[in-house]
Amino acid sequence: MAESEWLEIGRIVAPQGLRGEMRVYPNTDFPERFLEPGTRWLRRKGERDPQPIELLGGRDIPGKGLYVVELEGIETREAAEELRNAVLLVSANDRPELEEGEYHVLDLVGLAVFDRTTGDRLGVVTDVLSAGNDLLEVQLDRSIPVPETPPKRSRRKKPKRPKPPKPPTVLVPFVMEIVPLVDLDAGRIEIVPPPGLLEVQA
Repeated sequence: MAESEWLEIGRIVAPQGLRGEMRVYPNTDFPERFLEPGTRWLRRKGERDPQPIELLGGRDIPGKGLYVVELEGIETREAAEELRNAVLLVSANDRPELEEGEYHVLDLVGLAVFDRTTGDRLGVVTDVLSAGNDLLEVQLDRSIPVPETPPKRSRRKKPKRPKPPKPPTVLVPFVMEIVPLVDLDAGRIEIVPPPGLLEVQA
């Protein structure tokens, strides 16, 4: 399967106890990925192709933002330690059903972002970050000029060329008041940016 056909749901960060359990930092909004037994896919550090593995069970660690999972065949702390920094995956087709107003991250990344008031295109969604409320990371179409610095006088070295302008990114709170429209079919998101949102972060 191609890389795009997988969804990373979490990364193993440390062993938990002495019986092979391990801590997982989640990269999904669906806790059942770590709580319900079933087949997952494991890609070890340094390897390209994931291998199927059975999730026997799991639980969350209150207040830590972590889960503890038990995988078939991993029964010692040493075996769990060998999986540090391995990632757990599922097939991209294995998506839980969403309620109205919920979206998968992969569906949002790549959508064009427009200012609903002016109709102007602002940029494109490059990521979705979790921080209390979800945040859309948007790479703006416009660029921030990099100021040129006068070259130092030197007979041996040529003056460095200024770096090309770098498109800035902004974080847009993914709430109805600011993002009233998500149209997956049209590939667009419309936002109503509060005063200063784009200018301050840029």
